[in-house]
Amino acid sequence: MERRYRLKKNRAFQYVYRKGHSVACRNLVMLLAPGRELKIGFSVSKKTGNAVTRNRIKRRLRECFRPYLGDVKTGLYVIVARPSAAEAAFDDLKRDVRYLLKKQDALRKPSGEGNRAE
Repeated sequence: MERRYRLKKNRAFQYVYRKGHSVACRNLVMLLAPGRELKIGFSVSKKTGNAVTRNRIKRRLRECFRPYLGDVKTGLYVIVARPSAAEAAFDDLKRDVRYLLKKQDALRKPSGEGNRAE
């Protein structure tokens, strides 16, 4: 995932935690706050494991989110990994990210769909 899409500042994370709407599943929690551009941040606490484990989870989550970059609505996203994410398979994380995006109604509809006259 390109760096321009990353949410970096603590102030931005605090804004999302304060103003955002959250949805959750077994391994992840996703918060979405309104914003003019697309920014994504990942939060993995020390409860999930050591630095190697936390960075591995963040790398996997970035890869899970990458296919949706063109399809998600603009806003500020924060994905919080629960401790169970450390043992979760990559496919499970991909499924969880897709589920949370659908639950947040963050995916754009493909153009031309639903407007067909048959």
